[in-house]
Amino acid sequence: MMNGHKTEPAPPPPPPSATPRQLTEAKVMAEENGRQVEPCVRSKTGGTLTKGDVVVLTLRLLCMATSVTAMSFMVTARQVSAASFYGFQVQLHSKWSFSYSFEYLVGVTATATAYSLLQLLIAGTRLLVKKSPVIPSRNQAWLVFAGDQILAYAMMSAGSAASGVANLNRTGIRHTALPNFCKSLDSFCDHVAVSIAFTFFSCVMYAAAAVQDVIWLSTH
Repeated sequence: MMNGHKTEPAPPPPPPSATPRQLTEAKVMAEENGRQVEPCVRSKTGGTLTKGDVVVLTLRLLCMATSVTAMSFMVTARQVSAASFYGFQVQLHSKWSFSYSFEYLVGVTATATAYSLLQLLIAGTRLLVKKSPVIPSRNQAWLVFAGDQILAYAMMSAGSAASGVANLNRTGIRHTALPNFCKSLDSFCDHVAVSIAFTFFSCVMYAAAAVQDVIWLSTH
């Protein structure tokens, strides 16, 4: 005993006439004595982050960040301006809520934001309070996989629907006198374009999260 700590006795040295097999056994015993405290250390650190947990949390943060950004740019898309129509100055008042497609995008991104926030809160509770992995069971993994896949498709649907309306505002309608409204409503159209871009980016993030769920299921 030294400084209050008990030390393990070293294995006896092999005799001078030891065979190669005896020398190998002595070396293995020495290595095992040096590692015998490792299981205790691992049991005390069961609540630490693993590489898979870090990947899951990073994807959740990216999903929530892109969803919030897409929703924020869309709900702030509004502008009042004037445009020339058949030689007359017409006042234009544009707002995201005037389009069902834009409202659909806001609803989907708001749902995705709430879902990602809920997943982050659950993961944080498991890691900090329960000292358990982010995904504790296969049933939970299947449930999260279904949610990620549904939101990935919903994001793609919302982005596609909003893109059609945004393209119509920017290009007008051929063979008619309907003008390019984005020349007068440039701020509104820019907000919509950024929102649609982040919606598609969020779709990619949810698809990546679904792939990560599949990887977890294949290895557990």
